[in-house]
Amino acid sequence: MEDRVIREVELLAIGAGPSSLGLAVAVEELAPDLADSTLVVDRAEEIQWQQGMLLPWAKSQVSFLKDLVTPRDPCSRFSFLNFLRATGRLDEFVTMGTSLPYRLEISEYLRWVANGLTRVRTLLGNACVSVEPQRDRQQAVTGWLTRLADGSAIASRYLVFGVGRDPHIPGVFRDLPADRVVHSTAYRQRIAQLPKGRRVRVALVGGSQSAAEMFRALREDLPDSEIDWLIRSVALNSDESSKFTNELYYPSFVDEFHAAEPGAREQILREMRGTNYSCVTPPMLESIYADLYLDRLHGRDGRRLITMVDVTAARETGGEVVLDLTDRRTGVDTRLRCDLVVLGTGFDSRMPKLVRGLAGSLGLDRISVTRQYRLDLDEPAACYLQGVNEDTHGIADSLLSVLARRAEEITLDIIEHRALMRRPATYTAAS
Repeated sequence: MEDRVIREVELLAIGAGPSSLGLAVAVEELAPDLADSTLVVDRAEEIQWQQGMLLPWAKSQVSFLKDLVTPRDPCSRFSFLNFLRATGRLDEFVTMGTSLPYRLEISEYLRWVANGLTRVRTLLGNACVSVEPQRDRQQAVTGWLTRLADGSAIASRYLVFGVGRDPHIPGVFRDLPADRVVHSTAYRQRIAQLPKGRRVRVALVGGSQSAAEMFRALREDLPDSEIDWLIRSVALNSDESSKFTNELYYPSFVDEFHAAEPGAREQILREMRGTNYSCVTPPMLESIYADLYLDRLHGRDGRRLITMVDVTAARETGGEVVLDLTDRRTGVDTRLRCDLVVLGTGFDSRMPKLVRGLAGSLGLDRISVTRQYRLDLDEPAACYLQGVNEDTHGIADSLLSVLARRAEEITLDIIEHRALMRRPATYTAAS
């Protein structure tokens, strides 16, 4: 394919979420000359955090002190506190007496940071469709060519992925028409497209925080609808976090985790799973239980929680979706008829499709990174992966908790790599 336009930058960051914006700030503050040749690109038309789940009442589960910069530099002008001051809400936020901002505030903060960048540029509304290595005559990888949806391309020496993992659509639902399935990542946009006042039968699948939030939101978004919430476990599981487990989300714990033996890493991830996956925060559980209690008190039966059930088949027939359900306690099979399937099923555990495509172009059998998040390649060009290295860098890798320090580490590694590439080669005389 011939590219319409090829622009050149030194550093390209794919994805304009927290990871890439944290990196952009670190580059501006630590390597201004590199920042002048840095571009952040994203497929979205505007910068929003967790766009599909920007519910008006939803809160972040992470302290505002774990913003894009404070763990790296508490004096940075890009801190969340400075954002509150600049927008005139600092006094009110302090009065709220919480460390957990609303999700909408975090999204607004990210836009404020992006608009405050003076050296790093952003390109929105243009999806990256592929990335491939650029090679010299000796077949050394000297850079990267990123092709965009509009037919243009961007050449760079340094490439940083910050796109996160792809949505997980369980195989049983993949043959359903696209308009019958809504993943949490697109919840708000898709629900807004439904005709107002229409009675919809919804099957909600998953036992995660996102599923719980959608269960609550559906009452407001589709007030006259029927909702069956299907989970495989015997009950909704509470987030198992404590002050002790939270220490494993410290940026400083990454070193300890990375240095651990493979078996120890597996144990840590296994024991920490209940702090981040397939669980619901205690306040959300309290709210949902109270809502269901009031439903029973007032004789409302339009919302049901169905536990210990597997969805074994799904098909569209006769203008509706039919789900085959198997009760895990009794083995009895039943059918559930609905109009819409809403998924709170999280994300694909594999590397993002874009990363897998690049790995194929490089001929890599295995995708691995260094402690500094650099793809394991002995090449003149460098590529970094953010938010997808849980197996080697710990359970916090996909979260806000470590991104400020990770941005610093990647920036410093790029600075060191640039200096090494500029250093003249030395030769040893033959004996």
